[in-house]
Amino acid sequence: MQPQLNETLAQVLGAIELASLRSADVLLKPNLIAAKNSLLSCTEGAFILAVARWLLERGARVSIGDSPAFGTAAMVLRSIGITEELVALGVQIKNFNQGRKVRLPGGSSAVLAEEALDCDLLVNLRVKAHAQARLTLAVKNYFGCLIGLRKPWWHMQHGGEQGKFFERVVQLPLVLPPSLSLLDGITAMHQSGPIWGQPYPLALVAASMNPVAIDTVLHVILGVSPEQSPLMAACRRAGLNGAELPQLSFPLMRPEDFSVSGFIVPETLNPVRFSLFRFFKSTVRRILVQKQNTQHSPPSALPEQRHRP
Repeated sequence: MQPQLNETLAQVLGAIELASLRSADVLLKPNLIAAKNSLLSCTEGAFILAVARWLLERGARVSIGDSPAFGTAAMVLRSIGITEELVALGVQIKNFNQGRKVRLPGGSSAVLAEEALDCDLLVNLRVKAHAQARLTLAVKNYFGCLIGLRKPWWHMQHGGEQGKFFERVVQLPLVLPPSLSLLDGITAMHQSGPIWGQPYPLALVAASMNPVAIDTVLHVILGVSPEQSPLMAACRRAGLNGAELPQLSFPLMRPEDFSVSGFIVPETLNPVRFSLFRFFKSTVRRILVQKQNTQHSPPSALPEQRHRP
């Protein structure tokens, strides 16, 4: 698969007008939700490595990071099985521990990872069904830029019937550095999610400098109407650029060039709001997982402590 994937990436990325990457600090932001079922629930390892190599070949300084639901980015990457290859390439692994408060356009605020705020280019990677959002693509992946317990806290604080959870999520790309969204749709997740869905052989790679635009296109390809998708509906209510198909242009293939059938999204969505019990359970579990990870990982094995040559 690797030669074909490299060729596909070169073709797709060649159609994107990117500024020079030489000496640019580029952060890969895959979906590293958890070590459980990581080969399906997370961005595919081969895809991450291929993107990293492409960027390095163009002179970029590449790091990778996320704020998983449980554990650390380093822990989840080990479960995917690509840690050694990333370290060999000189890619630093960042655990999103430090954050800064940023004012969102809607007037609220978010504490986002310093690594995401300080990079020159943020590369956003993933495609899957979701039990709370029906479908999560590029825009939702920015939610992982919130650090640690800020994520479940947003669910609890903003996820009620009168909450504005999705309205806040769609504002996150607006306060982050320029981003390139690359959707890893080689093997997508459908039926359920975000962890325990089923594999779907979508065999698709898409790219855009506008995460809303790429989400719009994927909703068309997968046959999910914007009204069914809380995130896409929030993008439209906010009037975000790229939320309407006629606004978009396609240098390579168009949505109608794809024939996708049998991709299933959840019919009934779970509540977005976390109960107080679930919030505390999540907090305790996160602390225990991180403690266990630290105890079983000698300092010399932690890739975030290694420096790029």
